[in-house]
Amino acid sequence: MKKILLINGPNLNRLGKREPHIYGSLTLADVEKDLTEFAHNRNVELNCFQSNYEGAIIDAIHNAEGEYDGIVMNPAAFTHYSYAIRDAIAGVTVPVVEIHISNIHTREEFRHTSVIAPVTIGQIVGVGVYGYKLALLAMIEHLGGKLDE
Repeated sequence: MKKILLINGPNLNRLGKREPHIYGSLTLADVEKDLTEFAHNRNVELNCFQSNYEGAIIDAIHNAEGEYDGIVMNPAAFTHYSYAIRDAIAGVTVPVVEIHISNIHTREEFRHTSVIAPVTIGQIVGVGVYGYKLALLAMIEHLGGKLDE
């Protein structure tokens, strides 16, 4: 069974409350529960982690080495300026798919650039929380796994 780590960055613990017109009304717990079941139906173990702290996210990436087959990550605001998270991803052999609920390329100009994207296998943006499923499927495909139930 493949093991994938879902990492959510700052403020995503506020899903369902924070700017629902942008991020929707589902909570992070809702998203994690649905995605965990979605993964299980594809013979994938999914573990979920969220932090508002850059160092904790870096530690999770480092600790994924040898423990997980892949990472699906919504780095949130860290996307645009965290060279430390970018370097953590570049420094491990675990592949990463970047995901964003909103389309960062159509929002404020400072959100248009991801310093994370160049060290990931792909980026999914702008399709709401459904993007988490797409990111998980992309990772499963990358790992040579079965996509259907």
